[in-house]
Amino acid sequence: MTTITGALNPVITMTQSNYETLSRLAESWASKDLEVSEFVWAELDRARVVEDRRISNDVVQIGSTVRYTTNTGETRTVSLVFPGEADIALGKVSVMTPIGAALIGLSPSQSIEWTARDGRTHKMTVEHVEKTDAILSERRHAGVLAA
Repeated sequence: MTTITGALNPVITMTQSNYETLSRLAESWASKDLEVSEFVWAELDRARVVEDRRISNDVVQIGSTVRYTTNTGETRTVSLVFPGEADIALGKVSVMTPIGAALIGLSPSQSIEWTARDGRTHKMTVEHVEKTDAILSERRHAGVLAA
C-alpha cells in the first residue's frame, strides 16, 4: 500500500484549478487504483489552496518540471503531467502515481516521505521547480504575468 508517512511531510500549496482537477481525477481513479486515489485524496487534504494567480512560480503544479533528490542520493528531473501524457522514458510522470502525487504542491527544500507498495519508506527533497511554457502562457493569458 502507498501511504504518506508521519508528520515530517510539509504543508503543500496548490492552485484552485489543480485542486479541482485532482479531485475529479482521484474520484474517477478509485475504480482503477484505489490506493493511488486515496493517496491523492490525502495530498488534497494537506493542501493549502490558493487562487491560480497567487501561486508562486517555484511550487510544483501539473506541468512543472522538477529536480529532486532521493534518500538514496539519486538526483532526478521529471515533468509532472496528466495520466494520458505520462511517459517515464521521456521523464513525464503522471500526477496519478505515488511519486507524482507526492510532488504536487512542494517547493524547493521541502521533503516528503511515503511508504511504497513494497513496504519500503522513501524520501525525496525538491531541489528546483521550473514552469513549462504552457503554464506561463496560461498565466499570461489570465492576466497573472506580464507578457
